[in-house]
Amino acid sequence: MTYPVYLVDDDEAVREALSLLLETVGMTVRAFSSPERFLAQVGTLSPGCLILDIRMRMISGLKLQERLKDAGVTWPTVIISGHGDIEACRRAFQNGAIDFLSKPVDEQDLIDAIQKGHAELDQAERTAAEVAESRRLVALLTEREAEVLSLIAKGLTARQIADALGVSPRTVESHRAAIGAKTGTTSAAELTRLWLEVGDSP
Repeated sequence: MTYPVYLVDDDEAVREALSLLLETVGMTVRAFSSPERFLAQVGTLSPGCLILDIRMRMISGLKLQERLKDAGVTWPTVIISGHGDIEACRRAFQNGAIDFLSKPVDEQDLIDAIQKGHAELDQAERTAAEVAESRRLVALLTEREAEVLSLIAKGLTARQIADALGVSPRTVESHRAAIGAKTGTTSAAELTRLWLEVGDSP
């Protein structure tokens, strides 16, 4: 999937130069002249890679990064700075930045950083799809089957599960067969992964 790049920089010349650079390598760029303009629209935007200038009027790139993180927007972020220091770099990485680049930005370094960000977005999308599928499968289970699955995920044997539920091992095996039919697997490892992805809350 092709993800957009969101560039937030109050320097018009930098916005134009970086937008042109990234568009020439096939990236879709949306540039914002201030953090306020970006914040006003972020709720309507699809996930993408952020490029934030560290020094902007009113709201710095670091402060914007922190506000986005607090709001649950954890898109891959590249911080660019003409006045970077170790403390700013440390804060940026603490808040999840994937790179911290000094101006004038090396073109290949920026492209590499964005491609890394896009790879992270791809992985996040795959993970979200896997979790959604796990939730769908676990939702097919009866309450007792889900209970058996939770105990399988805790590493209990059929005998231990039977003792815990006050039923026979044969009944446990029957439930396990039903779980396998609905989820498509009887592997203890796969069933454990399935349950953990759901987070114990089918």
